[in-house]
Amino acid sequence: MYPASRVPHVEHALCVENATKMFRQHGTRNWLVRLRGATNGSKKRAPVVAVNNLSMHVQRGEIFGVLGPNGSGKSTLVRLIATLLIPDSGTITVFGHDVQREEMVVKRMINRVSVDAAFFKKLSPMENLLYAARLYGVNARQARQQALTILARLGIKERDVYMPLEDMSRGMQQKVAIARAFLSSPILLLLDEPTTGLDPRSKREVQAFVRELREKHEATILLTTHDMNEAEALCDRIAILDEGRIVALDTPAGLKRLVPQADGHEPTLEDVFMALTGKALVEDEE
Repeated sequence: MYPASRVPHVEHALCVENATKMFRQHGTRNWLVRLRGATNGSKKRAPVVAVNNLSMHVQRGEIFGVLGPNGSGKSTLVRLIATLLIPDSGTITVFGHDVQREEMVVKRMINRVSVDAAFFKKLSPMENLLYAARLYGVNARQARQQALTILARLGIKERDVYMPLEDMSRGMQQKVAIARAFLSSPILLLLDEPTTGLDPRSKREVQAFVRELREKHEATILLTTHDMNEAEALCDRIAILDEGRIVALDTPAGLKRLVPQADGHEPTLEDVFMALTGKALVEDEE
């Protein structure tokens, strides 16, 4: 847990400057041929550019949305910010701290929720949360009480807190993942499609808790989602990504002004998404 008193007084919580990340593909399927250095007549494949010279600034206390079709670079961007990947070029800073040079400082400031959250499935939600709390240096007694409060706020009943995670639904497991991230009181929370697989009521509970985290704990939140209604309801500003680049960045209202009205109806965020990316919405992970 990063002490609030030590948060640097900088204007931007997150600065991404000209960040690029490429993934290289091998031109042959045979690992032994690759090991020997022989091409066997196969052609080298061009590297995939997941994030392409991307720049953006997220203000302190902002809920900043990132939208884009599958494969647009959203999850890669989140992993770069979370120090799970290293950019090939450019810089990323969290409250003035460089994610490469000051990795451990950044890790104490952030937490991440992804659509593919990992757990000890044989253990209960409480056991998983207490284990995570120890990694962040949270007192066990304090962590237990916070865990019960957060899980209840997310709609998980106390009787379910001690059952094995493997016996819980996908939606319930995702709520536990969100609770685990909240438990460390991050000052920058990275939410990578956090409500995927949740029913409408659960989505509303999570969204309400996200607002509460920003308003009561002064957290800055970066959210990737395929849910246009969720993005419009939560986000102060939204960046739309396509092929690793930002094609538009504005408030939800500002984005809608980019698309002309049709039949006298105000365009929706989905209309903007379609117009700028030319791709249909698909609620799957990248």
